[in-house]
Amino acid sequence: MAEPFKNFLGPREVRAAGAHLQRAWPAFPRERFERRALDGLEALEFKARAHHIADALEATLPADFARAADVLEASLGPPGEGDDLGSLRTTEAGLAGWIVWPMTEFVARRGLDHPRRALAALHAMTQRFSAEWAIRPFIERHPQETFAALARWTRDPSAHVRRLVSEGSRPRLPWGVQLRALIADPGPTLHLLEALQDDPSGYVRRSVANHLNDIAKDHPALVSGWIERHLPGADPARRALLKHASRTLVKRGDPRMLALWGVGRPLRGTASLAVAPQRVRVGESLSLQVALESAAARAQDLVIDYAIHFVGARDGATSRKVFKGWSLTLAPRESRALAKRHSLRPITTRVYRAGEHRVELMVNGRCVAETSFRLVL
Repeated sequence: MAEPFKNFLGPREVRAAGAHLQRAWPAFPRERFERRALDGLEALEFKARAHHIADALEATLPADFARAADVLEASLGPPGEGDDLGSLRTTEAGLAGWIVWPMTEFVARRGLDHPRRALAALHAMTQRFSAEWAIRPFIERHPQETFAALARWTRDPSAHVRRLVSEGSRPRLPWGVQLRALIADPGPTLHLLEALQDDPSGYVRRSVANHLNDIAKDHPALVSGWIERHLPGADPARRALLKHASRTLVKRGDPRMLALWGVGRPLRGTASLAVAPQRVRVGESLSLQVALESAAARAQDLVIDYAIHFVGARDGATSRKVFKGWSLTLAPRESRALAKRHSLRPITTRVYRAGEHRVELMVNGRCVAETSFRLVL
């Protein structure tokens, strides 16, 4: 069994932080920091652990923010090379990896009245972990200064810093506060994304794709227009980025986006959908069986997804969720059978309710078949 993520912020990391902070500042109250950080740590989940350790930093670092930032920076190890965030680890040379997360949280809390020094600290820290969550309060409180820094960082030699430009300013970053101003108007980030769209690092380009996909959830026409402008003549790297950025609109069956990728035409032929079992319990899996038959004399490029209408909290209410199925080329007059299993195991982002659940088969954004199953708790 894989080690729980929360253990990446455990006693070993706390003690390493204490040692390196004391190395950076001999007067650092290491014992008090470790005692406070370890007290109650085991009972906490991952994000709560980061915040708990940040509490201990607030209680033990110098009250002067600039001095505290100096200590934190001096405790860091060498900057990460390449673009593999997962390879960053604490060594005898200094701190890196997950333990830097609480340090960025400290900066987000204590540095808001000192944006220039705080942004410099986050620039250093993101090269040892990621400051994507910590930079968001600065975008909200100090947008002009922060966006000026982000614009400079698009040309930074570190891929970790360039990724922060895109990832930190995503409107709907997972685990991060939503940037409501950018959800309403993503304009301030568009020139940043354009500067990074052809970045040599795939790590950076993937962040740009995820950022554009975030924007598509609220401004589909803007992202469709982006694809229209940047897809013609795109090299394979940019084409892959744009494809990943299109995924939400493709799953929604957005006609303009489907047409851009050459899959906007309706299926010429027939399709059927069956599910088994008809009665399934939470924690079990549902089997989907799809049969396609072409009636066309030419090959057809198809994007095939399925949507489940989950029973809602109110009588008669449902919540529709689209899931990725298949992308394929159906040959002339070809018959094709497809199968997929859909897990109904409990997850934190969905509340399952008993009742009849409708399932739709979507081909190139159009519902071509449907069926249902009954979920029991």
